[in-house]
Amino acid sequence: MKFINLVLFMTLVLSLQSCKDTSKSDSPNLTREITFKKQGTLDIIKKDTDSVIATFDIEIADNEYKTQTGLMYRSSMEKNQGMLFVFPDSQLRGFYMKNTEFSLDILYFDADKTLVEMYENTVPYDETSLPSGKPSMYVLEINGGLSEALGIEIGDTIEFERL
Repeated sequence: MKFINLVLFMTLVLSLQSCKDTSKSDSPNLTREITFKKQGTLDIIKKDTDSVIATFDIEIADNEYKTQTGLMYRSSMEKNQGMLFVFPDSQLRGFYMKNTEFSLDILYFDADKTLVEMYENTVPYDETSLPSGKPSMYVLEINGGLSEALGIEIGDTIEFERL
């Protein structure tokens, strides 16, 4: 009799568990826009004059999840915004545009924060690797076309400050 009562009790518990409300708030909403969160500022400095040619509000990607996700699943970014990827070491890197909805300029900087490679006006959703060519420790993503408009060149440097 104890065994039958135990089985009936377990059946009741399991049936109540399976009726649990699974509202949308419990599951991730993959269609919700990811919003920009300012975590610092970054200056781009001209190699020949040491003058600041642009200042950006930046989000900082400095852990595995953030560096893997980057600007994916966003529809746009303001002109004065960017994402700075900060890696623990300097090595050859490669980025691509998978799940990125808008064109970017991707700028690779070495451990001294000097621009060593850049890709302008990247193609949204393209999964072709865009390699750094030289070891890099920092990667800046800004809106496509800004590098040319601002006159950014290999050899320019960055300085950034976290908030």
